[in-house]
Amino acid sequence: MQPTKTAFCILLLSVIIFLTGCNDTKKTKASQAPLEIETEFPIDGFADNNIDSLFIKKMEDSIKTGIYPNIHSVLILKNKKLVYENYFKGKDELWGDDLGIIDHHKNSLHDVRSISKSIVAACIGIALKQGRIDSLAQSVFDFYPKHKKYDTGLRSQITIETLLTMTTGMEWNENVPYTDPTNSEILMTSSDDPIEFVLSRPIINIPGEVWEYNGGTTQLLASIIERTSGLNVHEFAKKYLFSPLGIENSEWTHFPDINLHAAASGLRLTSRDLMKFGMLYANGGQWNGKQILSKDWVHTSKQPHIWFGRNNNVGYGYQFWIFKAITINENQNHLIPTAVGNGGQRIFIDEKNDLIVVITAGNYNNWTLKKDSEALVADFIYPAIAQP
Repeated sequence: MQPTKTAFCILLLSVIIFLTGCNDTKKTKASQAPLEIETEFPIDGFADNNIDSLFIKKMEDSIKTGIYPNIHSVLILKNKKLVYENYFKGKDELWGDDLGIIDHHKNSLHDVRSISKSIVAACIGIALKQGRIDSLAQSVFDFYPKHKKYDTGLRSQITIETLLTMTTGMEWNENVPYTDPTNSEILMTSSDDPIEFVLSRPIINIPGEVWEYNGGTTQLLASIIERTSGLNVHEFAKKYLFSPLGIENSEWTHFPDINLHAAASGLRLTSRDLMKFGMLYANGGQWNGKQILSKDWVHTSKQPHIWFGRNNNVGYGYQFWIFKAITINENQNHLIPTAVGNGGQRIFIDEKNDLIVVITAGNYNNWTLKKDSEALVADFIYPAIAQP
């Protein structure tokens, strides 16, 4: 039976009202994780996880208007479900080379900078599990017989663990900008032999006692992986870490004039793959029923082996930063292991709140920025998950 003209008009008006209502909703609500037929993560909404969407909407607006500048992606995993995923246009770089304005999306590779360090540490954990390394107490010079001349005095006390915790006692200065030629990582990068450069550093503190941020430790760890496996750090990571996690696309920048991966800062991954890495550590090293990293390794990696900072409010694990939650949210009183990269790259792993937050950004070498990735988490995400 054909509808009457009046009935047809009523039907058409109803459709218009419905579509208009949908458009209004899109303008006023924060974007939840996209619903997909196939997804790598379980998807859920804000309401089912007691998340106040108003704070998330404010966060989005603050990013888009530049109040929190040059944020490229924010992903929130709550109660083991992806509840938020969004990407933003912004100025970006590839290991210092200007890329201009990039329209970031879920398949975009992004500089993770010093999150590379946490990835290298995970590879050491795998190598230890495989028996390629005897123990973390093993002397670094066991792997460098050609450099035995440096195996003297306090330098002989440098172990794999002091590399992991950046407590080698070496004279090393990354406290000056990376544009400063006296920066130790820049000196290492430009040296003819970066490995010898690191091994030959003067020792000014007893190994194991003083923390000093040191990308050279990561370069040695990557070198040890290659010496014990025959694979460079990227090949090893792809075979034993990325492939099991379903990470199919990655890049790892080389030093400018040497066929050597920039272990401390050169990795590029997608934001979703950073989330997988965070989930691996939140899950005790297990992924899809497979134990990629040992539970003991993961637990020890996320513990503060040394404290520093103002009032000793920051710790360091195995190439992970350990933040006291109170530094991010005054109502929290636990530890949050975090993978940290220059420019605003972050993986916050808050197991107490069953929360993982991934942020990528393009604020490279901007050390005075107040509205940064930590501020984004403190000002919007933690208030959004706060229980009434």
